[in-house]
Amino acid sequence: MTFNFDPRAIARSLYAGEFRPMFIGGRWIGARSDEVLAVTDPASGQPLASVPRGGAADIDDAVKAARAAFEGEWSTFTPYDRQCLLLRIADMFEERWNELCVSDTLDMGLPLARTLGNRRRVIGMLRFYAGQATALHGDTISNSVSNDIVTFTRREPVGVVGAIIPWNAPTAASIWKIAPALATGCTVVLKPSEEAPLTPLLIAKIMQEAGTPDGVVNVVTGTGAEAGAALASHPDVNKIVFTGSTATGQTIARAGVDNLKHVSLELGGKSPMIICRDADLEKAVPTAAMAVYAHSGQICIAGSRLFVDRAIHGEFLERLAAYAEGLRLGHGLDSDTDLGPLINARQAAKVETYIASARSEGAELVTGGARLAGAAYDGGNFIAPTVFGGVRDEMTIAREEIFGPVISAMPFDTLDEAVTRANATPYGLAAGVFTRDLGTAHKMVKRLKAGSVWVNMYHAIDPAVPFGGVKMSGYGREGGIEHLGEYLETKAVWIQTA
Repeated sequence: MTFNFDPRAIARSLYAGEFRPMFIGGRWIGARSDEVLAVTDPASGQPLASVPRGGAADIDDAVKAARAAFEGEWSTFTPYDRQCLLLRIADMFEERWNELCVSDTLDMGLPLARTLGNRRRVIGMLRFYAGQATALHGDTISNSVSNDIVTFTRREPVGVVGAIIPWNAPTAASIWKIAPALATGCTVVLKPSEEAPLTPLLIAKIMQEAGTPDGVVNVVTGTGAEAGAALASHPDVNKIVFTGSTATGQTIARAGVDNLKHVSLELGGKSPMIICRDADLEKAVPTAAMAVYAHSGQICIAGSRLFVDRAIHGEFLERLAAYAEGLRLGHGLDSDTDLGPLINARQAAKVETYIASARSEGAELVTGGARLAGAAYDGGNFIAPTVFGGVRDEMTIAREEIFGPVISAMPFDTLDEAVTRANATPYGLAAGVFTRDLGTAHKMVKRLKAGSVWVNMYHAIDPAVPFGGVKMSGYGREGGIEHLGEYLETKAVWIQTA
């Protein structure tokens, strides 16, 4: 891909190792502790900036600011006013899209060609939720108590929302949390991952410039154990929305018990991809590969359990390996990069541990499996896209979420067997099926236990379509009109007219 701008010039203008304060109540401030966290480029290991190491006291300040805004100026905004604000933010995102994408790439390593490609989704979310702001309504209900009583419902904002996001999609994740909150009249305290906090701070700046009232959007940087935990347990937070690991999601759900706050969780997955005998291999091979290798496997919906009909299993693995070997790894700002780095050395070491366990448990390494070395990869965390064959369902790589560029390929003999094995997991975030038979597609969609099922494609997400998991992959939905309901309370009203 050829860029019509200089991404490295934008990168130099954005981050040069300086301190970036957090955003609370319309003010840019440091942590009360004065401690900071270093943020580095995962592709080079070079410092980008430092941010405040916020803790419980800073979270408390942000929640108070959000509460004051919710009960103050923001409460006077009409649905039309909120819609206009979201549309202004969307316009500013369009104007500064290249800047946002370069920031995302520096923050977490995803190739710029891919971050630029998220334009329609991210700006589409802002415009979709802007449209929904004026479409919220209650219902008039005919009650059976008395004809002299009028009953109806109101849909009212839940209040202060605590949003905790991971590092693998800072722009999209931030907007997926903030935009529905603004549309419904809530206020937000956003806690981004300490691994990728810079883009969320840039987003807060853009929203401030767009005219968002002070305290409506707050961004507190810090660690999950300190700032994240304090936000999840804060007694004046009415709702927590979280995207991340299942283990952390369970902790957050427990933290919300004390004040019975609303909780929405989008958690981990171990998603199956089923390749039927009649699949179009020209399309299925690259789709199955990028169902995992997109963002170097660091994506919750990765279709990392690849079930292939035994009749085509050998040919499919050969094609898949060839495709993986043709992918170019490098810095995300380079135009010819297909895959970027893992987020940090810890994650790279974790993936290497999974690869070692696969080999020790008897899986066959078809391709990849190595950490890349050389001048082009110095300081970065690059692991070659990996394919394992001969994988059994009980192997560690077939059961646990790896969050790295590793595919576990397994043959199957019947569709019943494929579905049974696909569903034999505690997770249920996503699934994929490749078949030319419409009847087979409908049967598989009905039987697969997952929040999203893609047929002859993968990874499609749209603002109007709900997304979320079942089982240990969480609860609640993001996207679609269902999403707005997650930020609203229903109030029943009774009026005696006689």
